[in-house]
Amino acid sequence: MHRLVLALTLIACGSKKEPPPAPTPSPDAAMPDAARSVSVEGPGSDSGSGSGVGSAMPVTVRKIYVDKIPDKETFDAYSKELGGERFSKFVLDLKTDAIYYFDVNVYPVHKDFVFGALYKKPKTPSAVRLVDRNYHEVKPDFMMCYVVHHVSVDQWTFAYWAGDQATPAHVARAYKKIKATFYAADKIRFRPDSDHQVKVAKATTGVPFVLNDELYKAQAYTAFNQGSSVGKLRIVPAEIPEDQLTFTPDEIVVLKAVLSDITPVAGIIAETFSTPLSHLSLRAKGWKIPNIGLVDAQKKLEQFAGKVVYFEAKGTTHTIRIATPEEVQANAHKRAAVPKVTIPKVDLVSDDLRTLEKMRAKDEVIFGPKSSNLGEIIHAKLSNMKVPPGFGIPFKYYDEHLKTNGLDKQINALLDDAAVQKDPALRKARLEVLRTAIAAAPIDKELCAKVETGLHSLGPIAQGVFVRSSTNAEDLDNFSGAGLHDTLPNVKGLEPVCNAIKFVWASTWTLRAYDARAFAGIDQRTVYGSALVQVGVPATAAGVVATIHPTDPDDEKNYTINAKSGLGIAVVDGRKIPESLIVSWYNRGIRVLSRSDEPTMLVFDAQGGVHEIPNPNTGKPVLSDQMAVQLAQVSKRLTEVFKNKRLDIEWVYVGEQLYIVQTRPLVGS
Repeated sequence: MHRLVLALTLIACGSKKEPPPAPTPSPDAAMPDAARSVSVEGPGSDSGSGSGVGSAMPVTVRKIYVDKIPDKETFDAYSKELGGERFSKFVLDLKTDAIYYFDVNVYPVHKDFVFGALYKKPKTPSAVRLVDRNYHEVKPDFMMCYVVHHVSVDQWTFAYWAGDQATPAHVARAYKKIKATFYAADKIRFRPDSDHQVKVAKATTGVPFVLNDELYKAQAYTAFNQGSSVGKLRIVPAEIPEDQLTFTPDEIVVLKAVLSDITPVAGIIAETFSTPLSHLSLRAKGWKIPNIGLVDAQKKLEQFAGKVVYFEAKGTTHTIRIATPEEVQANAHKRAAVPKVTIPKVDLVSDDLRTLEKMRAKDEVIFGPKSSNLGEIIHAKLSNMKVPPGFGIPFKYYDEHLKTNGLDKQINALLDDAAVQKDPALRKARLEVLRTAIAAAPIDKELCAKVETGLHSLGPIAQGVFVRSSTNAEDLDNFSGAGLHDTLPNVKGLEPVCNAIKFVWASTWTLRAYDARAFAGIDQRTVYGSALVQVGVPATAAGVVATIHPTDPDDEKNYTINAKSGLGIAVVDGRKIPESLIVSWYNRGIRVLSRSDEPTMLVFDAQGGVHEIPNPNTGKPVLSDQMAVQLAQVSKRLTEVFKNKRLDIEWVYVGEQLYIVQTRPLVGS
């Protein structure tokens, strides 16, 4: 499977807090060395009160920029590692041919360096506009680029900001200058970060280039979630069917392939790499556990099978070794100190099947956050997007369904059984019995009559609808619940919809949902199921947006988008290759990380449900540039609606019409 590596997202010119390039220094912009230097004090020094007399270390003086990088030591000094890649930046003056490799630890952004060190004047709006001309095809003053060492594959590249309209002549000139001034120039290739730049790369003579897809596929390691943990390492055989697997929170699991379903564990290592926005990856973030992709992991780690190990995941490296007693104890204290999650209390009196248009955030106590969040979006009246019409089933009907059929007693007996709590295999079996009983019990006729009225209000009753979960234990600020419950797509007809509601209610008690709640300390007796019945839109493209940069949590301008042709089910299960983009709502920059190469796509079946058809867009962009930017800008507005900068947003396009189908906090980001 395609190996999606996040580290590369950082390296297109104009990253964090920076649209495009800066202005060219005038010939008289030279400064004395003191003005171009930064002092770095050694460990133990005290440059403040002077109280550390006798403890000061020698001071290292380093220029803020240099005109060449002659060796690794210099590159390390002027560069920075983030997201598994070590990058430096330079400005090339097109008038004087001077190159400035500047210290990115002092000036993180190209423009800060240009205005602060070269121009030595304020970054006024008018001055910035002049600098921004250098992102165009005609560059009056200079170019701004990155040089990047992709550590895990030992590949060197140079790149522009993804929105830069550099020409083949610009690429050739930058490459020539790098060749003359950079110690590893013989290994460097141009890395295009947009469709325009790919065309430029192919049209540039004498400059080798490499595509992001090629770099991804060469990766042997990537960290989807960094951190450390202690647990018993378990090699999970590939031949065991997924539905027969159970896990415990103290296990670090080594998987042959990505699983669509997993309960809380202490760490995840997979040989087949996932997408960072899959439910599996999002759960790992929420659980705050290390999650990596590692080629040949089962063979490499077989010596640790069954042993308690220390597991740490970093951007470019990982550590797995036998844990010390002190580390085991510290990990236990860390786990015990995690705050317990309290979920919203529910209203068991309200009985109206309210449409999304009439819901607000406060109605989460009746319909669950998933439904009420969509009502809040509709109320915000955002342009350039829609929410598919739908209505919610109040918690009251779930509660009555359990009590009428004696299922509440079955739940209490399960929760009171100590053996069930200790044994995941027994728990799995008992929960399956419970779900079967919930789905098989007759539904209240009054409710089904109301559902019929609700379906008529949405349009022809024969049209397909999605029946989705909306419990009070998902889409919360401190508990995501992503992928824990079931959704039935394209359900047609009154009786199938009523049966689907029971099926969704039953999914409140999947093993993955139960164990995730237990891991978070949620009181299982306070959990209630609801359902959202929503018009199914025939998506031509679908996917997920995370309103964060995947490797830089401080970057609030670049969002991560995963997209697929057709329905979006294959995006969130993490098993398929998505189109992966980093898109700036601020400067409309688009960085192409990968294109979806799946040969099939999911579409609605005329008889109900979904089926696969050949994908006519294999290898082609799923989203046009205009759609990608629109999606990022709508997502930015949703962060304002919910007053939360970290959101996980599910969306679909029908042609060029954007629909938002779910918005929840991005827990653990």
